[in-house]
Amino acid sequence: MACAWVRCYAELNEFLPAENRHQTFAWRFDVSPAVKALVEGLGIPHTEVDLILINGAPAGFGHPVRDGDRVAVYPMFEAIDLTPVARLRPAPLPVTRFVLDVHLGRLAAYLRMAGFDTVYGPDFADAALARISQDERRILLTRDKGLLMRNVITHGYLVRSHASRTQLAEVLERFDLHHAVKPFARCLRCNEQLHALDRSAAAGRVPPSIWRRYAAFRACPRCGRVFWTGTHHQRMLELLRGAQGRGGLPARAAHRVLA
Repeated sequence: MACAWVRCYAELNEFLPAENRHQTFAWRFDVSPAVKALVEGLGIPHTEVDLILINGAPAGFGHPVRDGDRVAVYPMFEAIDLTPVARLRPAPLPVTRFVLDVHLGRLAAYLRMAGFDTVYGPDFADAALARISQDERRILLTRDKGLLMRNVITHGYLVRSHASRTQLAEVLERFDLHHAVKPFARCLRCNEQLHALDRSAAAGRVPPSIWRRYAAFRACPRCGRVFWTGTHHQRMLELLRGAQGRGGLPARAAHRVLA
């Protein structure tokens, strides 16, 4: 039986059993695999990997692994310039947009609340999620690492946290989105961008007491829901501030909603 010597770095060790973390270990095989098969055989989605070195030289996912090879697997680099190196990360998407799996419904609402174009459906099957990610050029967020191992997925991320508020902070940090937050710019139900609604046009669409109390309204062009700066507004701003780890978010009109 052939054997390659493997070491995974930084957060990729989270995917390994304790005895293989932060050290070089033996990976045995009968038939020479592509390095992508080796990496995913270790339980690491290819979307988490930015660089692979085989015997010190950069290698693509299709590179064969042979007996005696030394394989080093590195995660996504944010602070290190790897321009001279053949990194595996695909070109960044021109616009940061997301599609989320069925386990991340609350995170989807939080991302929309933060202003990000986020597709979510509680009935989306894995194949549909992969197709949407590929066809619409969206980053797939999931808690299912097996989903990220599909070949068609080029941009994806395995959300580590179980708590939705922590998940929001994790995604903002992972994709460096703190400065892109635009609170209350989208409908939480439809994902459409909200439009300013003239106060006169809001009459009859909101309760009279609300119309008398508030001056600014916004509406969803798809579902027609009307939003205003109500009692939930400050609480939601605090949630976003907490996810960003700082204050200073712009105060935008909207978040008491007429169901």
